[in-house]
Amino acid sequence: QVQLVESGGGLVQPGGSLRLSCAASGFTLNDYAIGWFREAPGKEREGVSCISSSDGSTIYLDSVKGRFTISRDNAKNTVYLQMNSLKPEDTGVYYCAAPPSRSCRYPEFTSWGQGTQVTVSS
Repeated sequence: QVQLVESGGGLVQPGGSLRLSCAASGFTLNDYAIGWFREAPGKEREGVSCISSSDGSTIYLDSVKGRFTISRDNAKNTVYLQMNSLKPEDTGVYYCAAPPSRSCRYPEFTSWGQGTQVTVSS
């Protein structure tokens, strides 16, 4: 059974850091691109970052460039999202997802985790 499980969310003050993890079971993460998405109350879900498995290239939402870093540990079958200098507008439920492709450009992400809550507040 293909499964993605996120962890690492929590409450953090503005300027703080969190590291989210996306662990896979039932398949090898390195065979697929992995993306991070977030959904804030009253807003549409948006793509935050993605890492391809073909060449390791990465994509970031403009508002998180320079603050967030996506990486993968193939030995642990896990993808991480390191989030630094967090802002209140980063608050939301963060999901990891995989398309049936090695490329982040594939139009549909078909496997999703259950999400982890990130709250940035003083």
